[in-house]
Amino acid sequence: MTGAARAPKVLHLTTTDMSLDWLLRPQLEAFAAAGYDVVGASAPGCHVDSLTASGIRHVSVQHLTRAMRPADDVQAFRELTALFRAERPDIVHTHNPKPGVLGRLAARRAGVPAVVNTVHGLYAQPTDPLARRLFVYGLERLAATCSRMELVQNPEDVAALVRIGVPADRVRLLGNGVDLDRFRADRFDRAEVLRRRDALGIARDAVVCGVVGRLVVEKGYREVLAAAHRLAGEASHIRLVVVGPSEPDKADAVPPALIEQARDDGVVFLGSRDDMEELYPLFDLYLLASYREGFPRSAMEAAACGLPLIVTDIRGGRQVVDPDVSGRLVPVGDSDAIVEAIRDLAEDGDRRRLMGRRSLIKARSEFDQQLQIDRTLALYRELVGSPLTTAA
Repeated sequence: MTGAARAPKVLHLTTTDMSLDWLLRPQLEAFAAAGYDVVGASAPGCHVDSLTASGIRHVSVQHLTRAMRPADDVQAFRELTALFRAERPDIVHTHNPKPGVLGRLAARRAGVPAVVNTVHGLYAQPTDPLARRLFVYGLERLAATCSRMELVQNPEDVAALVRIGVPADRVRLLGNGVDLDRFRADRFDRAEVLRRRDALGIARDAVVCGVVGRLVVEKGYREVLAAAHRLAGEASHIRLVVVGPSEPDKADAVPPALIEQARDDGVVFLGSRDDMEELYPLFDLYLLASYREGFPRSAMEAAACGLPLIVTDIRGGRQVVDPDVSGRLVPVGDSDAIVEAIRDLAEDGDRRRLMGRRSLIKARSEFDQQLQIDRTLALYRELVGSPLTTAA
């Protein structure tokens, strides 16, 4: 910019409006409060009204989808290029795998002055087949040539990006965080917790293990529900509560027959909820059995609510749990290890509560979203200056 009398415009691009609303809205509001002209772009959906009510203008990208559809992807690239030329943002800030690639390339083509990408988690693991890793890392390296900075949530991904050829001076650790005012360990007293459990049909003396995530196999539900089946016969006082939407159109959707069997085993399915801050306090421990994660938000939320965590030993999982201090790490795909971890914590209330307190301490010191907001604002000031000076 050259002193134009307007606030610098920052356009955030995600696949869906749900990501803008549920994952990024507090940050977008903070950027707007700092004086930036903030715009959200994604495929249209039911969350646009919520964004608009928060003062965040939304523009739709009709052809942007999660699915691998080359024809739609070409159309989305053209649509994004036209959008960036029309909006003339000072910064395009991309998120998620597909918008991260298409958005960075389109922003470069459209002549956007500064492009920033947040790496929420590289979409390839070291254990993936070589062909997948070459494809994913090749796209990341190509797209990264179009950005001024890669903000990386997971420290393990910092090393991975540098290793595949992204210049180290364009890779910066961002971390990840949640709203610690919203997710609190002291939201309800014990009497209120029991009353709310009663409403869900859960016995007052039950040990409740919460699971949050879309009902897809990649989230580890085959192992979770196999563990629930075994616990139903061996430790009937342990109840699993699952929160998350079914996704029947996904190739790895959890089979309905498996869900029905789990219901017979006493698993409570609550579907999609937007009041998670009122559900975590009903749990005694938290389980995340995913095969892959970037930096799992649900586990950070559970930690902020003072819960001990059982998480698979994956990139992302290793960042939210201090093993045998604030929780347990278990091997991917190992239902027996999940059973053992749940049962050990369920049967040792003192240890469970100690781990929960340590989990809360870790959340307060490492998972405050204000840290990510401050780091991002600092980068924006480096790239386009402070709104207080550029608008003068």
